[in-house]
Parts: sequence; C-alpha cells; structure tokens
Amino acid sequence: MNALRRWAIALGVLALGRKQRRPRFADRPRIVPPGAPDPRAEWLVLGLLLGAAAAAAGFVVVYSFNHLSHQTQYLGLSLGLAFAFTAAALVVVAKRLVVTEELEEDYPVPGHPTTQEELEQLVAEGGDRFTRKRLLLTGAGAAAGALGAAVFVPALSLGPFLDTDALYETPWRRGRRLVDEHGKPFLLDELERETFYTAYPEGADKEEVGSPLVVVRFEPSELHLPAGRRDWAPGGVVAYSKICTHAGCAVALFRKPTFRPVEPGPALICPCHYSTFDPTRGAKVIFGPAGRPLPQLPLLLDRENGELLAAGNFSGPVGPSWWGVRSKAPRNPS
Repeated sequence: MNALRRWAIALGVLALGRKQRRPRFADRPRIVPPGAPDPRAEWLVLGLLLGAAAAAAGFVVVYSFNHLSHQTQYLGLSLGLAFAFTAAALVVVAKRLVVTEELEEDYPVPGHPTTQEELEQLVAEGGDRFTRKRLLLTGAGAAAGALGAAVFVPALSLGPFLDTDALYETPWRRGRRLVDEHGKPFLLDELERETFYTAYPEGADKEEVGSPLVVVRFEPSELHLPAGRRDWAPGGVVAYSKICTHAGCAVALFRKPTFRPVEPGPALICPCHYSTFDPTRGAKVIFGPAGRPLPQLPLLLDRENGELLAAGNFSGPVGPSWWGVRSKAPRNPS
C-alpha cells in the first residue's frame, strides 16, 4: 500500500508541480513531515527523463531506416531503454523527492469534500523537496513527447499518410516487354486460354509494387472491358496489377467456372481476404472487401515477333486504397 501511494504522489507532484501550495493550507497542521531539498536527486531525475526522451527519439530514427541491419533489435533496445529510464525517474521521485508518511490504516475513499482537500494538501506538501519544478516538468514533457512520437510513428506503416507520390510511380511505359520471372518474353501464340500467368517489366526491379502483372487470355468475344479500353487486350489477352486493391496482398488464384449457377464466370482471387475480380470486365470487384478494380495495363502486340508489350501505364494507382487514391494517375519515375 505504501509503495503504491508513493508512486501516486510522485505522479501527482509531477502533474501539479507548477502550482504553489494553496494559501488555505498554510494555517493547517501538516499531514506529512517537512523534507529537505535534494538537488542531486532532482538532477538525476532530469537526466533520466532526458535519457528517456533521447531513447524514444532514437526509436523514431531507427524506425525511419527501412534497410538498417538488425533493425528489430535496435527498435527493441531503444524503446526498452526509454521505458526503463522513465521508470527509473519515477522511482527516484517516489523514493527521494516525495515526502511520505506512515499510516497503519488505508486512506478513505475520496468522496467527501474534506477528504478531497486533505488529498490536495497531501500532494502539495509532498512536493516540498522540489526546487527545480519547471526544469523537471520540461524534462517530463520532453520524455512524454518523445514517447508519444515513438508510439505514433509505427501507425504510419498502416498506410500512406503524407508522401504518397511513390505509390503512383510504376516501371511500365509504352514499348516495354512483358517477361516471366526468368526474363523470357511473353509471346501471344504461347499463351493458353484461361490460364494464369505472372509477368514483369523487362529490365525493372521485380520487387517494386507496380511491377508484377496477372496475365490471362480469353476469347475476344468474352471480354466486356470499360469504355475506351477496346484496344487494350490484343488477341484477348488482359493484364492487371497483381497487387490487391484491398490490403496489398498478391492476387494468386484464377478460378475457372465449373458450375455455372455458382460460378457464372472466370475470376481473379486474392487468397488472403478473398477479394474477387472479374478479369473479363476490367477486373471489377464481384466479391470481398476490395473497394476498387485491379488497375489494368494496356497491351499492344509486336507483330514482327508476336511479343506482348505495354502500351502505356496502368488505368489507376497500384496497391491498396487510401484517401484520395483516385485523384491522380500513375506515372513513370522521373
């Protein structure tokens, strides 16, 4: 009970440290005995709070470097030190800077006004040993702000917040060949109908979010693409981004209709959350949580050798949806 009370008084003193003892307490007998100032303890608390702020700021810095080796270990170390410094500062405040009293019985529930005033007097008298309240409050504010930033920054990984320009850039441009994972170009005559293929832009990084494609060939009469896309599917071949527009997972399944009443047509499926798209209708969402179709890549055919080429960029931004996702068109990196 005494330990919990000391911690509560320590937090109360830090929170109310700017306030002077109320005049009405001056005429009352003290609840706790007076205590002498302890400058060394105050400087120690200040150093610990600044250490917590520095460690929390280090967490933010380390988190900002995506390719830092052993990043996870550094993140755990910096955040752990921040909490350790904070805990140590509170322990020093409770043990060396808060005047305490020993009572055999518990404090009553603070429901009566007189009891509340006694608690306020207790907090005020418990801070008698503080001589650098503003300095300590500044250190506490720095530690709290840095820890708040350390908690908030990882939330930015849930989706784009300010800089979304990179999500509009793709390696596709007119004339770029579609190749498989081994770099072999896709030939129209070698593509089987209603078969799932994965393609990449020749010479580009396969790991870029805008690189991978889903390629499927249909009978041209089966396609009912949106207006303006009649020339986007030479020989009945359609190409869509492989990145699901729900949460950025990979579209990895192709469903052939086997029982018409249940499966009326072909579908591209993301197996993670089962977003389902109709490849014959511009990858329109027909089931699942995705909020928009898969972006389609216009294709053209090199008639000399039968290779499939990109005729431009995607019909929309690649990847999961975010605020304002439809406000810009994808582009090539400059």
